[in-house]
Amino acid sequence: MNFADRLKQLPATTHLAALQLLDARGQVIATIENRPGQTGSLAVYAALAAQHGGQITPEAAALGLQWYAEHTADAHAHPGKHPNIDRLVAWAQGLASYRVRLVEATGD
Repeated sequence: MNFADRLKQLPATTHLAALQLLDARGQVIATIENRPGQTGSLAVYAALAAQHGGQITPEAAALGLQWYAEHTADAHAHPGKHPNIDRLVAWAQGLASYRVRLVEATGD
């Protein structure tokens, strides 16, 4: 399944302003915002966290790479072009899990 089709199957993220990834100490190590160019990654990471107890585990990261489909191959071919995929590549090979904090959108 390609990435566009996968996104259609993931839960909506219109209620989110962003998603923060936290290390073992609770420090924010990355933020994925709900803005053009990041909405797909926001949906992927939010769905992975929902399925894995609010965390991105190595297992979740590996699944995320499958969900990114054709973009995963492009990330391997062009390191740095897709930082949200590059992060999952590294995490899928490790042992650590990263907590996810959802940042709700305000009605402003």
